Amino acid sequence: MMTIMDRSVLYQINSLEKPQKISGFLKEKGYSRQNLVDLRKDEQAICLNGTYVHMNHMLAEGDVLTVWIRETENSRQIRPVKLPFAIVYEDEDLLVINKPAGMPVHPSRGNPENSLGNALAWYFKEQGVPFVFRCINRLDRDTSGLTIVAKHAVSAAILGQMVRAKAEQGLKAPGIHRTYLALVEGKVVPVSGVIDAPIARQEDRCLRRVVDFKRGDRAVTHYRVLTGWQTGNAQKFRSLVKLQLETGRTHQIRVHMAYLGHPLVGDFLYNPAYGENQIDRRDDENSGERQIFQGKTFSCGKEQYDIGRQALHAWKLSFPHPMTGQPMNFTAPLPPDMQRLIPEEALPSV
Repeated sequence: MMTIMDRSVLYQINSLEKPQKISGFLKEKGYSRQNLVDLRKDEQAICLNGTYVHMNHMLAEGDVLTVWIRETENSRQIRPVKLPFAIVYEDEDLLVINKPAGMPVHPSRGNPENSLGNALAWYFKEQGVPFVFRCINRLDRDTSGLTIVAKHAVSAAILGQMVRAKAEQGLKAPGIHRTYLALVEGKVVPVSGVIDAPIARQEDRCLRRVVDFKRGDRAVTHYRVLTGWQTGNAQKFRSLVKLQLETGRTHQIRVHMAYLGHPLVGDFLYNPAYGENQIDRRDDENSGERQIFQGKTFSCGKEQYDIGRQALHAWKLSFPHPMTGQPMNFTAPLPPDMQRLIPEEALPSV
C-alpha cells in the first residue's frame, strides 16, 4: 500500500524587520506560487506555535513555524524498472545521483524502460513512497556524472529558481554550479577562456545544435585546460578540459567545443572522426542504443572507436540546500572509460 510523502520543515522566526504574513515569509524562502496554492488546500499544512493557522496569519518575533509538505501523486507514465544507479547523497528533500553513461534521464518513445526515471520509480516503489520525477539538471544520455533529483514540489521549485538565477546572473549567482570534465581533440589555445556563443537547433536536423548568432539562445561556457598529451599517433594531440556552465542549453559543451575546433572525443554527433556524414540517433522503438552512419547501423561501442560515447563527465556539483541553505558540495570520479584514454603521466589530480 502506497504511503503519503510527509515532510515537515521548521522555521524559527527571528529578526523580523516588519510584520509579515506566513505566505510572504514562505515566498521569500523560495516557495513558488503553486507551492502556496497547494499548501492552502491542506488545512493542516501550516502550524504556528503548535496551532494550525491560515497562510494570511501574521508572524511575530520568536514564533516557531512548521510547514507540512504532503504528496500522494505518482509519475504514473513512468514504469518502475530495477536498474543499477549510484546514490551519492540522499535526504528528505533531494537526491544527488552519479548517472552512468548510456542511461537517459527521462523515458522516451525509444527508451521507455532504461532511464533514470524508471530506476527511481522502482527505488521509491520498493519503499512504498509516492514518486514524481523531478530532475533538476538534466544530462545527455551518454554524459556521465552528477545530477540532482528533487523529492517534493517545494524543493523542486527552490532548486529551479537557482537554475534560473545562475542563467541570468552568471557564476556569481548563489545557485547550482556544475563543473564538467571533457576529453577533446587537439591542443586547446588559449588554455582558458569564455565561450559566449548562442546556440540554436540546426534547421535540417532533429537533435543537432549549432552556434547561430541570429537565431540562437544565449549560451556561455567557461573552460580551462587541465592537461594535454600526444596519443600513439604523434600527429594527434588530446586535452582534458574543465568546464563550467552559466547557461544550460542542449548539448552546450559539445557544441561550444566543436565550435572552437576541439570536438569531444567519442562524440558521434559533433566529431567527424566518429562517423562521417552522421545523422541523428533515431529515437524510436527500433533503434535502442544504435547510431546510423552513411546508411549503415553500428553499435556505439564498435571496436574501431576508443570510446563508445562523448567523453563528458559531470564531475562537480555545488549548491545551497533548498530547505536549509547549507552549502552542498559533491564530486564524482572520472569514469574508467574516460580515465583509460589519459596516459598515467598526464592524469591531473582533480
